[in-house]
Amino acid sequence: MKQLRHLLSLKDLSGKEILSLVDLALKIKKSQRKYAKTLSGKNLLMFFEKPSLRTRLSFEVAMLQLGGHAIFYDMQGSPLGKGKETIEDTARVVSRYMNAVMARLYSHEDLKKMALNSHIPVINGLTDFSHPCQVLSDLLTVREKFRKLKGLKLVYLGDANNNVTHSLLFALPRVGMHLTVCCPNNKEFMPNASVVDAAKKYAKENSTKLVISSNPDEAKGSDVVYTDSWMSYHIPKDQEARRDTALKKYQVSSKTMQHADKNSVFMHCLPAKRGEEVTADVIDGRQSIVLDQAENRLHMQKAILVWLMK
Repeated sequence: MKQLRHLLSLKDLSGKEILSLVDLALKIKKSQRKYAKTLSGKNLLMFFEKPSLRTRLSFEVAMLQLGGHAIFYDMQGSPLGKGKETIEDTARVVSRYMNAVMARLYSHEDLKKMALNSHIPVINGLTDFSHPCQVLSDLLTVREKFRKLKGLKLVYLGDANNNVTHSLLFALPRVGMHLTVCCPNNKEFMPNASVVDAAKKYAKENSTKLVISSNPDEAKGSDVVYTDSWMSYHIPKDQEARRDTALKKYQVSSKTMQHADKNSVFMHCLPAKRGEEVTADVIDGRQSIVLDQAENRLHMQKAILVWLMK
């Protein structure tokens, strides 16, 4: 009997599995017609507790282009979202109807409960802790731009206590990339300590360099400069001014990019706020590959769906 697989966190994947997903996404992107009926007759349920643009569209179009069908389910109008049904019962019932579930939730613990009670694959479309689909898509994009991953240096600047940074920490040290995280020396903005500990272990095992620093000048010589929003969905609006002040020196500007390698690229998972975490001339400039990142969500979602459902 085939073992049931989920995609909850990149911590659960080996470096070899991460690289194999990048390879598969490249193959599917280059030969899309070849995969047009790969998931014919398969159905994906998409749970959304958080707002979405790229996650919803990329998964919905991915299923359509693979010959399957996707159903959007807004949790605000569901028994689960209204607290009338448990997440355990929801998972068990959905398993009787569907072939896979993609869930975009606030709580990572809720996602784990869903997977524990599911008899079909569960995909993390984003939680407060982890965003594996985004970082897998990012690795696909970097691979396309540089024709390799091994030996490249990625520097992340800004608020690092978030799902994207955690996923970068789980993945990059194991695929041969060097990672530097630059953020204020303050628990509010620093990545989860257990994630950093795991990343240090992976870096040692794979002879990659991992640096956690409060110095934004660490961007010097980097191949990839990456940032994310300073105001994630769960942060109250009244915290914006305070956070802007705390994070201002980590803003990615043209000066930041000048310190990076001459062939460096800028990445942002979007949505972005110009003038906060990044200046307009950078995100809209020649080194920006944010739209390539966004497009590659589609191709990576296809690879994930095929990997889990075929």
